[in-house]
Amino acid sequence: MENRLAKSTEERTFQYQDSLPSLPVPSLEESLKKYLESVKPFANKEEYKKTEEIVQKFQNGIGEKLHQKLLERAKGKRNWLEEWWLNVAYLDVRVPSQLNVNFGGPAAHFEHYWPPKEGTQLERGSISLWHNMNYWQLLRKEKVPVNKVGNTPLDMNQFRMLFSTCKIPGINRDSIRNYFRTESEGCSPSHIAVLCRGRVFVFDVLHEGCLITPPEILRQLTYIHKKCHSQPEGPGIAALTSEERTRWAKAREYLISLDPVNLTILEKIQSSLLVYSIEDVSPHVTPEDYSQVIAMILTGDPAVRWGDKSYNLISFSNGVFGCNCDGSEKARAIPLPEELVFTVDEKVLNDISQAKAQFLKQSSDLQVVSRSFTRFGKKLTKKKMLHPDTFIQLALQLAYYRLHGRPGCCYETAMTRYFYHGRTETVRSCTVEAVRWCQSMQDPSAHRLERQEKMLQAFAKHDKMMKDCSTGKGFDRHLLGLLLIAKEEGLPAPELFTDPLFSRSGGGGNFVLSTSLIGYLRVQGVVVPMVHNGYGFFYNIRDNSFVVACSAWKSCPETDAEKLVQQVFHAFSDMMQLMTSACL
Repeated sequence: MENRLAKSTEERTFQYQDSLPSLPVPSLEESLKKYLESVKPFANKEEYKKTEEIVQKFQNGIGEKLHQKLLERAKGKRNWLEEWWLNVAYLDVRVPSQLNVNFGGPAAHFEHYWPPKEGTQLERGSISLWHNMNYWQLLRKEKVPVNKVGNTPLDMNQFRMLFSTCKIPGINRDSIRNYFRTESEGCSPSHIAVLCRGRVFVFDVLHEGCLITPPEILRQLTYIHKKCHSQPEGPGIAALTSEERTRWAKAREYLISLDPVNLTILEKIQSSLLVYSIEDVSPHVTPEDYSQVIAMILTGDPAVRWGDKSYNLISFSNGVFGCNCDGSEKARAIPLPEELVFTVDEKVLNDISQAKAQFLKQSSDLQVVSRSFTRFGKKLTKKKMLHPDTFIQLALQLAYYRLHGRPGCCYETAMTRYFYHGRTETVRSCTVEAVRWCQSMQDPSAHRLERQEKMLQAFAKHDKMMKDCSTGKGFDRHLLGLLLIAKEEGLPAPELFTDPLFSRSGGGGNFVLSTSLIGYLRVQGVVVPMVHNGYGFFYNIRDNSFVVACSAWKSCPETDAEKLVQQVFHAFSDMMQLMTSACL
């Protein structure tokens, strides 16, 4: 594994961090021009004219002053957005994060290596954990290859946050603690936490300086599994992490006040490499249908999920998850896992019951549909000179338009990792060009050539937006920066941000379609919708298939994830037929 991942011994994982360019501040004029274009699909002529006037007033007045202050901020920071984004998008959010913020999805190895099979949970778990620990060692040694586009290195900072990282709840704002260190930086925690039936265990993955073997990990997991299944369930403290953030913060403070040992236990969990969750259920999953397993990962037992950890590795009773490898059969006399027993009282137990009830109520409202479209995939779309990501985004626009009879404001994630600590920018996929194409597809009098021309115009617009956003020329994060500067200066929110078209077009976290390309590997998953009447829509692009995962709230009568996925698949076929027919 080390030889395969670390092809170049000359390059270190984090060696280019100091040489990456700073995140730029876009031109105010360009950002406002792009913003005006993005609201057009959601406005009539009068509404658009009013917003145009608001934007012009902003540009010539307070907007220019705020922009200058933002430029000043950027002079003193390599990434002017980083701290703000972390706070606004994650740490200030008060809704329960386990379901509303976290991403969940299955490992893909069941498709070829590990089909669901009862009785394999612990053995597969030991192998999967061993691979994870090998990757942790490669990170510590900085032997994970630097991600690049061509010869351009990308920011690798997020890899530091994969292991030994935890969010700590606060009354008004959470914080993040990262315990990971590379070997050159010093010592790093080397234990994992295991949650099973409401109980917590830890064990070290190093013994006498070496990584323990899969059989040794299996012995540890077997010990925990037998103990938990032969004794009463634990209190399930982990369920508190699924609570509303301020309530969890108060419950945590009370828990610590009961006994200082509780703080020691919390810190052991927080600093652990990862949390390994042992579930007793067996989700149905096939290479064509991932719906139930994704739903269970997002909505499973909160007493065996530590919602604040950067990485929960979840194992199900039928062995769904993980990867495949060979390992030594020797098992040394290593220390048995240590159980971490919290001191609790009636109040803590009551807090846990309330947390479970809250989580059950919200999770039972979540609809998840994940299916594989197998008629074609990346190969055919690229053969037609169409970018596969744009293909899916436009199919989603057409599907939403057909299902709801109107354009759907859409958030697509663009990566900004060309820059120091760069993360994401918003691509607003619902463009004027996309809407015109959707309208032509619904117009019986529109000819095929006209539909094809409009589709290609929509493709070109989306491709340009993605390029702009990835190279620091997006506008959503810029507008956020201007708003946050105003708040820091004690100024009221400028009219641009209170204009109804701002939220109607998705601003302020109001996108009805929250989407992201997960990648071109066998990784799948989804997040919950950004708004109650919206959808979460994540997708995976493969050579000969597209795998999509869609979420919606059952309590919203307008939305239906099943119907949207069906419409997306119809749109895939219609788009390819349009290109094929037009070429004949």
